[in-house]
Amino acid sequence: MSLTIALDGMGGDAAPGIVVDGAAQALERHDDLRFILFGDEARLQPLLAARPQLAARCTLRHTPDFVAGDAKPSLALRQGRNTSMRLAINAVKDGEAAAAVSAGNTGALMAMAKFVLKTLPGVDRPAITSVMPARRHPIVVLDLGANVDCGPEHLFQFAVMGEVFARVMLGVEKPRVGLLNVGTEELKGDDVVRGAATMLRGSDLPIDFHGFVEGTDVTEGVVDVVVTDGFTGNVALKMAEGTAAMFTAALKEAFEVGGLRAKLGYLLARPVFQALKDKFDPRRYNGAMFLGLNGVVVKSHGGTDALGFSAAIATAADLVRKGTNERIIEEMGGTKPAAPVPDAQAAAS
Repeated sequence: MSLTIALDGMGGDAAPGIVVDGAAQALERHDDLRFILFGDEARLQPLLAARPQLAARCTLRHTPDFVAGDAKPSLALRQGRNTSMRLAINAVKDGEAAAAVSAGNTGALMAMAKFVLKTLPGVDRPAITSVMPARRHPIVVLDLGANVDCGPEHLFQFAVMGEVFARVMLGVEKPRVGLLNVGTEELKGDDVVRGAATMLRGSDLPIDFHGFVEGTDVTEGVVDVVVTDGFTGNVALKMAEGTAAMFTAALKEAFEVGGLRAKLGYLLARPVFQALKDKFDPRRYNGAMFLGLNGVVVKSHGGTDALGFSAAIATAADLVRKGTNERIIEEMGGTKPAAPVPDAQAAAS
């Protein structure tokens, strides 16, 4: 049975080229996929014509409208009903597609997706969720930017959803969940973080709550799921991306200026460097899900290439096949969290 994915053909820094190329690469690895491609027919049709195998598995829906990268989410929501992004989301709601993928404006995509699809039962806010590399093993991190201000109940919900995500997507039998904090001691952090910890410890959900984790614990892979608010999560993500880029550039520069010995050393160690590059290649982890929506929507990095976009498509397909949303509904409906501590409730109000 085929699986249909709706694609925002005009979203992303290098769209529509990377969208079409990414879909073609995804089809090579997953031959059961079909696509509904939304965007400017005059720009998309020639790209499809050059890829007959993809064209045979793709339905093109013309719209000249698209969401600009710098558009305000509220404005895009009001005026973007006929954009490629909105129509891709509508296809999920209408049952034409099992999931939608876009590399476009993150804020606009979240606003539209939440408005059109709503949230799952028991979930107040969706969270941007992704898999990131760590020293010991890949980890799940959420929220990566959807919710700047959170209450303890929101972090609790993120923890439940992230735990399910780790089990379903990473195959971790008993994921360890940690709350990102400024220290591991129980008295560290603000009322929101400590309140969420109280709720997780007192919940009847069989969740393996590790407690608080610091930034170094994240990269070490001390836990399988790292939970935080969208402000902190987004800063941590951008810092990690920047550090990786800086390290790569510094290493390349060192070999270039190191003379003949450095070049010979690089040739000898090239397989090791390639393995390291592959492990931390951000394109392998591209594709952040808006976890908690009543439908599957995956956000690709706006600056990715075709390989990265194909990874986002693969993530969307995997989320559907493994019934991630259905598993979250089961978990959220089967437990009631303990009440947060009073001062945390006051801080969240």
